[in-house]
Order: sequence, then C-alpha cells, then structure tokens
Amino acid sequence: MIVGIPREVKEQENRVAMVPSGVAQLVRSGIEVVVESGAGRGADYQDREYLEAGAQLADSHEEVFARAGLIVKVKEPLPSELPLLRKDHLLFTYLHLAANRALTEALLASGCTAIAYETVTLGGRLPLLEPMSEVAGRMSVLVGAFFLAKHAGGRGTLLGGVPGVLPGRVVILGGGTCGINAAKVATGIGAETIILEIDHDRMRFLDDTLEAAQTLYSSEAALLDLLPRTDLLIGAVLVPGAKAPKLVSREMLRSMRDGTVVVDIAVDQGGCVETTRPTTHQNPVFTEEGVIHYCVANMPGAYARTSTQALTNVTFRYVQWLARNGLGPACQAHPELQRGINCQDGNLTCEGVASAHGLPWRDPRF
Repeated sequence: MIVGIPREVKEQENRVAMVPSGVAQLVRSGIEVVVESGAGRGADYQDREYLEAGAQLADSHEEVFARAGLIVKVKEPLPSELPLLRKDHLLFTYLHLAANRALTEALLASGCTAIAYETVTLGGRLPLLEPMSEVAGRMSVLVGAFFLAKHAGGRGTLLGGVPGVLPGRVVILGGGTCGINAAKVATGIGAETIILEIDHDRMRFLDDTLEAAQTLYSSEAALLDLLPRTDLLIGAVLVPGAKAPKLVSREMLRSMRDGTVVVDIAVDQGGCVETTRPTTHQNPVFTEEGVIHYCVANMPGAYARTSTQALTNVTFRYVQWLARNGLGPACQAHPELQRGINCQDGNLTCEGVASAHGLPWRDPRF
C-alpha cells in the first residue's frame, strides 16, 4: 500500500505526519511513500530531506490523495480535502468526530475507512494521543501565564509569585496525561496547583507523584469554591471518542475575576467550559464574562518540530503495519488499531461518536 503524506491545510498547523527518518525506514522496508512538496516546512523539515529518505515528492494535494491508499495526516480533513477521499482510502489521523457532526457525515459519505489516533486504545491507554497531550498540557501553563500578563489583557498576576507575594493559583480539571503535564509545569514555576479528579486511584497516584500539587475530588461544589480565587483554569478532561463533559457553566465562570484565564485543552472534543469555542494560533483568545479564553484546537502545532517528532515516535509502527499488511491483518495482530476505527464503508464504528450524534453504529468488519 502506498503511503501518502499531504501538507496540512488547517490554519496555523505546522506539524507534518512523519519525520524524514521515519519515511526512510518505511522505504527501506519496501513501502512506497509520497510526500507533498512543502509538507514538512512548518516543522523545519525540507523537501530534500524527504527525497534523501527515498520519498517521492508530489506537486499537489490532489496528487498525494490520487496515488496513495493510506493517507497519513495530523489533523482532520478540511472541506477542501473531503472530495479527495475515496472508498478505498485508509485515513489515519486525529479526527475528534464527537464534536463535529458535519465531518462525521462527510466521512461516512466518502465510504473511506478512518482510524482516529485519539481512539486507538491499548491497555486502557491512548498511546497515539499521549504525546500531544503531554505537549498541550505543558504548553497550557506557558500560554496561560503569558495571557495573565497585563499587557496581554490579564490581571497582571505572576503565577510563581516572588518572595513576600503569594503565588497565583492554577486549577486543573482532570488528572490524566494533559493534567499531570500541566501540573508539572505549574508546580515547577511555583504556582499553587490544584488538580480536580474523580478517580480515587488516580488521585493517589498524583498525590505520590506530584508532591507540590494538591488533589481534590471534582464536584460542582468544589469548583464553585475554587473559581473565585483561581487565576488560571485548565480544562484537561477527556472521555475517549466522546464529547467532553461541560464542567464549568457560564454562570460559574462569572465567579472568576476579570482578567483571569481559561485554557481549554479539551476544545477538540467540544471543551469542558460552556463558553469555549475553537480559536487559532493566529487569533488564540477571546473574552467572555471578563475571563480570557485560550481555546486553540491544535495547540501542539505551535511547537511543530517537537510535536512532529513525538507523533512519529508513536504512529510509525502502526503506519508500517497498515502499509505492509492491510487493515484486516494489521488489526488482527494489533487489536488496539481496530478500536481506533471510527468509520468504515459508510458506517460508524465508534460507539462514543455514535452516541454524541445519536447515530447507529456497528463493529468494524474485515
């Protein structure tokens, strides 16, 4: 199966689906790879590096989709790309369909088989989502701290404080991969850090792992108590394949002080704050109820080179298995891939997505 790596067309998306060294490994194993010219430029990978790795360069988006059977991307296909998808295409990328009914319907209409990185599940983990969650979690505190600055519209609070001045407070909704990485940075700069979680075993793990952070059982009452004294609220709740729960209503948000900041990492899944709406790196923030919202839907794209390397580290072997063996044998050998299939032959095959949109679904078939 020919592997196609198109240039990402989402606004301000600088990642590419695979680094040149990954392409070289595919080519050495006998797999043909077609890369769109300029695909790696945003992550500082040049066309000559892909040529030296053995890839064939395509002059256009259309050529990549026409020649390849396995389309490997970073972000979901945009409207301009949907007509290029065929029934015989295998699409491998982040999809986040639970928050996007229009895209769900378009993929079903195309008849393609789409595997979502974020629903590939192995031993209760999401191995293809974790690296980007790590980047987004660490980044969330950095961008939150920036927008708390007065010149950026914030109330002028330095999260780490200084001697004689109390630090700012960071509240993190969810103690998963995003949450723990956000907490590492927040505690590292000296902020008061509180993680809200509902899993008691996870709270014990966080308590043992992050000595400088505090854990609190997540409830509406706990949030109502914390929000008036919170400087940075980070939404890091994930329900695999499904919409994120709305934990913070507009009314609750009103209790936060003007110039405080919300960073909703869960925006790809609809967000866990009622006032969340997707933004871009070019225009990353908006203000609702006096609170600055940072809701960029592709946060790791800001650190494209690091993110591309981290993504290739975890997706490469799956790309190789799919290209070498085809969908059925690859899924039989590695069942976690089957759990990643969101649609196939015009049918939904992910229960979480189906539930989000009130649509029927079935198990994948080979």
